[in-house]
Parts: sequence; C-alpha cells; structure tokens
Amino acid sequence: MQSVFYPDERIDTRYDIKGCEVGRWTDPASTGSPVKILKDNNFEGKHIILDQKSSWLVDQVEIDTAFLRSLNVLDYSILLAHQPLHKDELDGKHSFSNLIVRTEKSMAQDSPTEEDHPTIPLLEGDSSRLASDTIDSGSDHVQDTGEHSGHSIPCQEINLPSVNSTDAELQEFHAHHRRLLPNFKNSVHVIDGPELRYFVGIVDIFTVYSLKKRLENLWKSLRFPGRAFSTVSPATYSQRFCRWVKDHTK
Repeated sequence: MQSVFYPDERIDTRYDIKGCEVGRWTDPASTGSPVKILKDNNFEGKHIILDQKSSWLVDQVEIDTAFLRSLNVLDYSILLAHQPLHKDELDGKHSFSNLIVRTEKSMAQDSPTEEDHPTIPLLEGDSSRLASDTIDSGSDHVQDTGEHSGHSIPCQEINLPSVNSTDAELQEFHAHHRRLLPNFKNSVHVIDGPELRYFVGIVDIFTVYSLKKRLENLWKSLRFPGRAFSTVSPATYSQRFCRWVKDHTK
C-alpha cells in the first residue's frame, strides 16, 4: 500500500477493490485506524473519471489479470485512491516542457541496455519534424515517438520498420506507450484525470486456487447463493474484476 499510495499527503480517499459484494463494506465512521480503507460497496455510485485515458486503464487491467489467471491466482485487489488536482497542476501538465519530460520518462521505462535484445525493434524518427506536429497539448497521448543518437526524442513521426517485426508486436509497442507517465517518483501508479489524481495498483497476488480454496468456493456457494464473493475460479475472478473496472471507469 505504501508503494502505491505515494506521496500520500493529500490523498483523501482510499479503496481496496475485488469486484465482488460479500464482505466488501467498511463503515467510514468506525473507530480504529486513522487511515480508512473503503471497499467495493463503498464505491457504488462513483466512477474513476479519466476521459481519454480510461481505455488505457481498462486494457492494462485486462493484461495484468490475464497474466495472473495464467498462474492460477485469485483474490487480488486493485488499490485505488484519489486527490484533487490544484490549478497549477492542471495548467502545468499540458505545458510543452512538461510533455517532453513525461515523454522521456515513458520511453526510459523500455530503453534497452546494450546487452538486451528487444523483440520489438526501436523505431527511428525524422528529427526535422516539429514537436507541434505530433503532440496534442490538450491530451496525455503521444501520437508518435522516436529515438535518435541514443536520446529519446519526443514528438516525432516514426518510420515503421519493414523487417523483423509483426503487426502484433507493433500494436503491443503502441499500446504500451499510449499513456505518458507523470513527472513523479511514483509515476507508474499515478494517473491524472480532468479533476482528480488517481493512485492505482494491483496487490495480494499470491493466493493460488488450491484444494482448500475450491472447498471454500463450495461452502460459500451454499452460504451465499446468487451473490458475488471473492473465492471463485481464477477465470471467473479475472473476468469479474475486469468488468468492475470497465463499469466504473469513464
């Protein structure tokens, strides 16, 4: 939780979401810990407002849960918190210099070392292109990015390589770079919407669908007929988890 909710000075609400209903309510007025972690039923009637980045979040959750499903894992949660954006943050995140820094940070996540042999070729760009031709300063998307002379150069048209690549690889490359990382130390877990900054991360990824969990599933099916509880098969869990994120993201 500390790695996802950082920095937490201005976070006003925190959630632990599993995509089900049984046992998924926290009384906001209960005494105890000064930091309240709310759950699925507390979130009803609310949405994660991301506008153009909403599809990125939904797609990324589908990719992550598909990986967890392949490992026969269930019962994981998506940690979610938000805080209001100040006016200077709203104004500054669309500045040209800010976009350059964020583009370089995004590209640096996948910059291969000399020893690496990437399956997706580096894309080379035309350095004569103007930045204004390819960056939409009103959104957090980069249309094209390139790399030239060992430095990430944002805002360039790319020339797609004609060899050693497939359509699937290129689609994966572009999908991974649809979101510009914010200029924060915890940038991977931060997504800015129009008015709120969201902190998002999947945790609790070590529960395997063992015989004990299968028996628990049988018992809960008898105990809570027709209701959604956490102990289900990894396939059912991931599908329900993704559906919750899709239904609650705008």
